Amino acid sequence: MLEKFLPRIVFDSYEDFKKNYTVNAPEDFNFGYDIVDGWAKEKPDLRCLLWGEDDGNEKSFTFKDMSLLSNRAANYFRSLGLKKGDVVLLILRRRWEYWVIVSALMKLGVVFIPATLQLTKKDIVYRATAADVNMIIAVDDEYVLSQIELAKPEMPCVDKFAIVDNVQKEGYIDFDTEFMKCSEEFERATGDQKTVGTDIMQLYFTSGTTGMPKMVTHNYFHPLGHIVTAKYWQQVQEGKLHMSVSDSGWAKFGWGKIYGQWICGATIFAYDMKKFVPTTLLQKMQDYKLTTFCAPPTMYRFMLQEDVKAYDLSSIQNFATAGEPLNPEVYNRWLELTGGKIHTGFGQTEGSVLFADFPWFEPIPGAMGKPSPIYDIKLMDADGNECESGEEGEITICGIKDNPPIGLFVGYYRNEEQTNEAFAGGNYNLKDVAWKDNNGYCRFVGRHDDVIKCSGYRIGPFEVESALIEHPAVVECAITAAPDPVRGQVVKATVVLAKGYTPSPELIKELQDHVKHATAPYKYPRIVEFVDELPKTLGGKIKRAQIRKEDAAAAENKQ
Repeated sequence: MLEKFLPRIVFDSYEDFKKNYTVNAPEDFNFGYDIVDGWAKEKPDLRCLLWGEDDGNEKSFTFKDMSLLSNRAANYFRSLGLKKGDVVLLILRRRWEYWVIVSALMKLGVVFIPATLQLTKKDIVYRATAADVNMIIAVDDEYVLSQIELAKPEMPCVDKFAIVDNVQKEGYIDFDTEFMKCSEEFERATGDQKTVGTDIMQLYFTSGTTGMPKMVTHNYFHPLGHIVTAKYWQQVQEGKLHMSVSDSGWAKFGWGKIYGQWICGATIFAYDMKKFVPTTLLQKMQDYKLTTFCAPPTMYRFMLQEDVKAYDLSSIQNFATAGEPLNPEVYNRWLELTGGKIHTGFGQTEGSVLFADFPWFEPIPGAMGKPSPIYDIKLMDADGNECESGEEGEITICGIKDNPPIGLFVGYYRNEEQTNEAFAGGNYNLKDVAWKDNNGYCRFVGRHDDVIKCSGYRIGPFEVESALIEHPAVVECAITAAPDPVRGQVVKATVVLAKGYTPSPELIKELQDHVKHATAPYKYPRIVEFVDELPKTLGGKIKRAQIRKEDAAAAENKQ
């Protein structure tokens, strides 16, 4: 399958990969037809999905199964009046129906919006009205359905509601029952219903730390950008089990549970867990003998609180992580306990993997790897000049106006002002600060707004967080700037403690001294606050902006 899209698959070095990697993108590329149906014709018995849930239910699907099921679903959606350009909101957790539904919607040209179970009534109304959603398909979840019911009066644009898992509920279509009544035959759309690569395929609502979510727009070429994500970073293999831990509501799902993986012919292992339990995940990793695995750093941190050595993870040939920077201590402890190196990937909802640990070089703990070959990435200073090695700069994807890279978003839906601002000067500035060493490895410093300026020093939160994580008392932490009448700002650590540790002045002093010895002494946190959990976005990213805002308000009240 890869030969259809890559002139070259094998490369001699990272430099060869960076210089010569290219993608052939057919003008009318459509993942539903060209990948799902393509594999069904080429290798119909190749398994594409192995799905299970907490209660032990399990289902297995070949590409032929997925092709025929998505044809049924496409026919059913068409019978409901859905057509190219219509919009469907999906709140499906990790249900197996997600893969069937999105494959069908792509065949029809219907735009889909993945969404998380954590959305409130307000969130659902905002998404439905902002994007003119025509239909909502949800899981059988008491909270989700209650929020949809509360939202219904305020979103008249939505006239169809469905529920999966053979559930009959008043006001909702029993999707599983109804779509299975439809024909398995579905011809590729033609005429005004035909899709081309530049048509809108998918919208993500970003889980920003401030402001209302933006509608990130991806076209039909987007999945091809994830070949790099899957084959060269996660290193998935045809017919072998790959697991990425992600709910279907997040871009990480597109990174790790469908696009690049299926293009490469890998089998997705989807565990529809209702709640993350570290020991249960470790058991699944062992029992299913996964070949490749990817999870956020937070999950590695919590798994390391358990007896990792009690589980046989020897089948896993490649561990990967993305979503937040990976602290060196987590990398080193995982390597010590499992023998596996964790390969970091870095990116955004707006694109595919931007930096990663690729096969031609060794991962370096604390680094984010090297740039993907499909993007012209530079670190730029405040004057728009490219930074030298060792200098901090903002990550910028250059030249997108003249040569839009496959995989990158094409703008913010229905917001020309936001789009023009994002692509000003023909470049896309992520507003993330990093620096590059003499060997080409890039290292994350922090979001532009997260960098701390204290007594004339610039302090990146990631470095201090990495130092704190080395201490056995710390499970996770957030480093932020707190107001100070003398220094302007000081470093503050908000800390979640490991099992067996309790807050005390002595522990604060111990953590401060630890940081002074682990990194430059001026970076130590002058304020340490212990919490049960860190504030996070729906996507699981730490809300440092919220911590700063609360501290600023508290300081103002003291005056």
